[in-house]
Amino acid sequence: MIEIVNLTKQYGDHVVLNNISATIADGEKVAIVGPSGGGKSTLLRCLNCMEEPTSGEVHFDGKLVSDLDPYLHDELIVASKTFKKVFAKIVLENPALTEDEARSAAVFKIKAEKLLRKNEGSAFKKEFKRIEKEIAIDLNIARRDIGMVFQHFNLFNNLTVMENLTLAPVHLKLKTKEEAEAKATELLHRIGLYDKKDAYPSTLSGGQKQRIAIIRALAMNPKVMLFDEPTSALDPEMVGEVLDLIKQLADEGMTMVIVTHEMGFAREVATRMLFVADGDIRESAPPAEFFDSPKHPRLKEFLSKVIKN
Repeated sequence: MIEIVNLTKQYGDHVVLNNISATIADGEKVAIVGPSGGGKSTLLRCLNCMEEPTSGEVHFDGKLVSDLDPYLHDELIVASKTFKKVFAKIVLENPALTEDEARSAAVFKIKAEKLLRKNEGSAFKKEFKRIEKEIAIDLNIARRDIGMVFQHFNLFNNLTVMENLTLAPVHLKLKTKEEAEAKATELLHRIGLYDKKDAYPSTLSGGQKQRIAIIRALAMNPKVMLFDEPTSALDPEMVGEVLDLIKQLADEGMTMVIVTHEMGFAREVATRMLFVADGDIRESAPPAEFFDSPKHPRLKEFLSKVIKN
């Protein structure tokens, strides 16, 4: 369902994610854990391109949702002006190479040294557009299928709960106002907060706000849910009600990716764990193996600090 390929994210010279590749299959519940500043939230936000990758690509349901990375498409490199120059030089210096060998060597050199320039000629532009048309989808269309829940709820404080739930489906013309309100009513009954439909977010507890934020995402009927530390801004006594709702979604088969510090919750809900540290995925394993038999030294160190005996 989601595939990331050679994903790198930099802020200036600071590398937050370093050439990460991973796949999240339909129906998986993937929990991402790791030390603060290791890149886990940035990775999550790159999945729906809230953070634009510096290089690499993100695919959703087989379609490209990030910018196209020319270094991941050999046929595009071959169409560049730079390729012609590098290829000619390699052929001249290595006459014993076959044409295919020289071609591969030129492509490899261009990738390794990042030699492509801004203006690579009309053939490059034409091939770029062809590939983009063939594999890409409009990001705003893709986002309709990707629900996102943030640490700090991100509800609209000037709108009632009902208005928060119906705004996006109606604005995007996915539902009529009546259909959106019917769906919102169903979801509010599900979490026991129908009596809050006319309330404003400022009158709600943190746990209520986060549950409203979750069903707001569900109102779009997403194929996958992304949770960015959904309990980190909550008072301890309110954490359980939010985790219970996420567990219900997991039990119903919702594909989800969760960045969390709640290790017990992650072990219970996830079908796969990812340990992200120092800008890389250091370990990927089922929960039992991840917690009971960690392999990477950095993961062993991390678990020894966060899990109480």
